[in-house]
Formats: sequence, structure tokens, C-alpha cells
Amino acid sequence: MSEKFNVADIFGEDVFNDTIMKERLPKHVYQNLKETIVNGADLSFSDADVIANAMKEWAIEKGATHYTHWFQPLTGITAEKHDSFISAPNASGKILMEFSGKELIKGEPDASSFPSGGLRATFEARGYTAWDCTSPAFVREDAAGATLCIPTAFCSYTGEALDQKTPLLRSMQALNIQALRILKLFGNTTAKKVMPSVGAEQEYFIVDREKYLQRKDLIFSGRTLFGAMPPKGQELEDHYFGAIRERIASFMKDVNKELWKLGVSAKTQHNEVAPAQHELAPIYAQCNIAVDHNQLTMETLKKVAGRHGLTCLLHEKPFAGVNGSGKHNNWSITTDTGLNLLEPGKTPHDNIQFLLVLTAIMKAIDIHSDLLRESASCVGNDHRLGANEAPPAIISMFLGEQLEDVIAQLISTGGATSSIQKADLDTGVKSLPNLSKDATDRNRTSPFAFTGNKFEFRMVGSSDSISSANVVLNTIVAESFCEIADELEKAENLDLAVHDLIKKLASDHHRIVFNGNGYSEEWVVEANRRGLPNITSMVDAIPTLLTPKAIAVFEKFGVYTETELHSRVEIKFEAYAKAINIEAKAMIDIAGKQLIPTVIAYTTELANSVVTVTEAGSDASTQKALLDEISSYLSEMKAASSALVIADNEANEIADAQEQAKYFRDVVKPAMIALRTPADKLEMIVDKEFWPFPSYGDLLFEV
Repeated sequence: MSEKFNVADIFGEDVFNDTIMKERLPKHVYQNLKETIVNGADLSFSDADVIANAMKEWAIEKGATHYTHWFQPLTGITAEKHDSFISAPNASGKILMEFSGKELIKGEPDASSFPSGGLRATFEARGYTAWDCTSPAFVREDAAGATLCIPTAFCSYTGEALDQKTPLLRSMQALNIQALRILKLFGNTTAKKVMPSVGAEQEYFIVDREKYLQRKDLIFSGRTLFGAMPPKGQELEDHYFGAIRERIASFMKDVNKELWKLGVSAKTQHNEVAPAQHELAPIYAQCNIAVDHNQLTMETLKKVAGRHGLTCLLHEKPFAGVNGSGKHNNWSITTDTGLNLLEPGKTPHDNIQFLLVLTAIMKAIDIHSDLLRESASCVGNDHRLGANEAPPAIISMFLGEQLEDVIAQLISTGGATSSIQKADLDTGVKSLPNLSKDATDRNRTSPFAFTGNKFEFRMVGSSDSISSANVVLNTIVAESFCEIADELEKAENLDLAVHDLIKKLASDHHRIVFNGNGYSEEWVVEANRRGLPNITSMVDAIPTLLTPKAIAVFEKFGVYTETELHSRVEIKFEAYAKAINIEAKAMIDIAGKQLIPTVIAYTTELANSVVTVTEAGSDASTQKALLDEISSYLSEMKAASSALVIADNEANEIADAQEQAKYFRDVVKPAMIALRTPADKLEMIVDKEFWPFPSYGDLLFEV
């Protein structure tokens, strides 16, 4: 019988959340901690000691023996070092379970082996983790037992950010300051804090673990480097939103339970377009908490899959020929009083504050579209962006009919007097209820689409952290707000100045708005005419971090120093080169040790068949023709494998990180395709009993 549980009872039970803090902390310590969380006030060491002790006692009650500073280095995943709560034995040999405020606030993991882009030399090992008290601690259970996990930032001995979180918190701080200036212009003195709110939809593939373990390419690179399409792919679109298979449903149930206990508000689950592809979506959370929750989601998907004899693939394109996976970053701006600055209301044409915020974002996306594109760059995403299931590499904004009509009025007449209103949906069936449809349709081809009271940035890769995208969004919008506030704060007639500025922003940056088909070739031509950048690869996107305007905006708001930007550029080029190098070496290994020997064995048997049939006096022309065809592809594969070895060796001789990344993209990747092509043709000919690993059909349809 299926296990029964009440979601409301278990939700957040493993989180040191506000309710737990209020119960376990002295009132004055609780109030001081809340002041630190909300307003960034300093927290005394004495208060930290009290909090640490309460956190330890709570964690021990849940079975925790260790604690860890849980951080997000520049690897794209999380990192942790576990320390037990035990102290040195006393004279009688007894130990105490201790956890001090100092241990809560600061950790000291070795920083030398994490990517630093030159910020730290190998011999410079010291790095610090700093408690992010705005993201609650939690207890995580696994085979090692229960561990108290404390979300932290990670910086070097000299203060540079070595992680994803520090710049994120800096960008949130910048957005808060500038958004409050905008609100103050409209007479809002009630709101004390403005924070970006994020919900990250997560796509992923699930395959059988036994089959996964037979695929070296999946093990080494996360994607299939060889593989012919099965007779059926996603043509019938019957998997999308289809009934969830029992094995997958059981897996999803356990994922949800674990996430709910960790306070992650997993809400939506469904089959995605490609066979074996699925999606999980949470409810919105404060930006840094949403980033933490998405990392927890990815970790939980992988961990729980293993328990079910499955493997979760988070790569953006694990299977050629079917849809890849992304991560839709839903972003809005909300105040501590519950006001969403992206809520247009029923009559957006006369919602002046909303129109100012909207056009400010238009300006930010237009000016810094290259930065936003770069924020979604990762090696796997190069296989996905621009394909049929993903946004194009060109950044544009979708506003929908209602807002586009309002913007058009502002541009043409200087004012908007009406808004397209919702209408009833007529289904033509009397027994169905009357439905009020939205004032505008959705555009699934838009990279940055307005979807009611938020923007959905759909370019982020499924394996990537959502931190970079939100750092960019927060920072460029903070800049736009700052420039607007600078102008309006000195205006003699605020109403007139706001009116004129909204019109100017709408007119100057309307080129970024596109409501049509983002997949069409016509849009590529039109975008070029508008002067919008079309950055088609990660290698071309990375240098945008070092343009003068990028350095200026990040340094102005203290999000990145120029040194930190240089380090990230170096890390990203190295990451690209290393990933392609691993894929190339895996292909060489698989071709040499599995595929070529397999085909040789099959051709030997086929040749023996030709001899036997011929000696029997029968016609062996069919077998001979097949043998010739296979032998031709085998020769082509052997030559391509040798060429890939040469190309990969040449790439590894290049010292400059950017030039090396370019070589891997321009020379090694085409050589990989040249090796895959004959191998995939051979898979369609060689007897399945001979083929050394599971096919696409086995992986995608036998779960």
C-alpha cells in the first residue's frame, strides 16, 4: 500500500525556519536575528552563540551528527565539508556536542582546488564561507546520516567572490536600494525592502540506471555522444502532459516528499515533450532562497532517482534529435508589504508606476541583452539554444497584445487611454463553464516573456545554476532604476517628467520587443535589421563580460570587480575547453574499445556467411553488398577517430584559454560529428545483439 502523509504536516519540518527560531530563541535574540535578516544589521557574537546552540540542539534532535557550510563555488554545483559536533574528550574521556557562533558564522574550506580564474594560486589555499542568514539552515538526510546544512557565501582570503551566491546577494542589495528610490517617487514610504522573487521550473530526463551504466558517454559527459534515432521519437507528441508512468510517479512522489521537508515548495510535475523527459516547478521564493532551492532540487532529483534504480540526466541535450532541457527563470520584483511591481492591474494604461517599471526593464534588456544572453551560456546549452524546443540565441521581449497596444499608444500619441480587456472564452459547449481568458496569449518562442505579473527568462540551461541569470537581471534593472531616479528626483514637475520619460523609454527601446515567432528565419533577419545581437555560442558570449559597459554596470553597483569579471571569463573558457575535451576523449575511447571491435566482429561473421553461402552455390550478393557497406563505414569511422585524436591533441597544446576554447568549438567539435556520423549509420545496420550498449529506443522508452 502507498505510504500516506499530510503535506501540511511535513512541509518545512527539516528547516530551521522562522517558526522554529521563534520557538527556540530568546525573544531579544530572535528580534536581533530578524533585524539582521531584513535590514542587514550587525549580529553580535553573543547572539550568534545562542543561535548556534539552538540550531545544534534542533539538528541533533533530528539525528544530525555533523554540520556543514553548504556553498556554491564556480563549478555550477554545491560543495560542503562536514564537521561533527563533538568536542575534544575531557579528562574523564567524555565528549560534549558543541557548536559555537564563530563556527556558525565562518568556515574555512580549502580554496585552492576550486575554480578561481587566477584569483588564487594553488599554494594560496585559504578561503572563507560566511553564513547567509537570509536563507534558512536545514537538515538533510542521506546514506551518511543527518547533516545540518548552513547556506553560505564563499570568498577568498583577499575578499574576492569565489562563488555564485556573493554576487547574487550584492545584486539583490543593489536592486533593493534603487527600487526603493522609485517607490519613494510615487509616495510609497511604507515599503522598507524590495526583493526579486524567483520561481525556477526544472526540466530533466529519467533513464533506467542499468542501461545508463552501460553508456560510457552518459557517465563521462552527461549526454549521448553516439546514438541513432529510434523509429519513434516525439513526433506524435503523446508524451507531453501524458499519464505519468507508475515507476516515474513513485520517483516523483519521493522527490516531492524530500523537497517539501526541506521547505522547497514543489508544486507542478508533468511529462515534457520528449520521451523520458519531465518537469518540476516550485512556487516563487526570494531570489537567493530560490537559487538554493533549485540546487537542492537538482541534488534531490539525482539522489532519489538512484534509490529507484533510475538516473536523472540534467544535461541540456542528452539525446540528439529530441527536445533538450532548460530551466525557466520566472522573475518579478516584490516589496516586503506584498506589492508586486510587475502587476499591471486591470487597467495597465493608467498604472503609471507599472509603466515606468516596465519601460525601465525594456531599457535594461535592450542595453544589456548581450549580458543576459551570456548569463545563460553553458556548454550544454550550445546544443539547445536556437533549436526548435528552445528560445533563439537572440534576446527579445514578449509583452503580449495588451501591453504592446499600450506601448504603441505611448509611442504614437505620448499617452495611453485604453487597455485591451479580458474576454469570455466560448468553447461552443453549453455544459462547460464560462471562462474568462487572459488579455493576451503566451509566446513560448520568446526568451524573455511577460506572463501576467512576471517575466519568464527561458534560456537558462537545465544543468546550470540560476544564479548568473538573476545576478544580471537584478543588476541591469538596478542600473535602469538608478538612472530613472536620478532624472526624476530633480524634476520640477514630477507627473510631467514621469509621463515624458515613459514615452521616451518606450520609444528608444521598443526594438527589443518582439511578439512573433522567435524560431523563424525571418526573425533572424529582422533582429539583425534592428541591431540586436545574435550570439550563437558560449565561446562568443563570454567576452561580453569584459565590455566597458559590462564592467561599468557591475562595478557601479558593487556586484563584481573588474578582477572578478576577468576571473569568471577565464573560468568559463576553461570550463568549455575541458568539457569538449572530455567528450572528445570519451568518443575516442568508445570508438576504439567498443564500436570498432564490435563492427569488426560483425563483419567477420558476415564475411564467413558470404563464404559459406558462396561455397554452397547460392547467391551471396546481398550479404556481400552489406559487407561492403559496413566495411566502408568502418573505414570512415576509423579515419574520423584518428582525425579526432589529432585535433584533440592540438587543442590541448594551446595555452591561451580563449583561443583553446575557440579551437575546441571550431575544430574538435566538427571532428566529433565526423566520428559520430558513420557510427550512427552502423548502429542502424549492425545486428542489435552485437551492438555494445543500449540504443536510444532502449533508453527513452524502456523506463
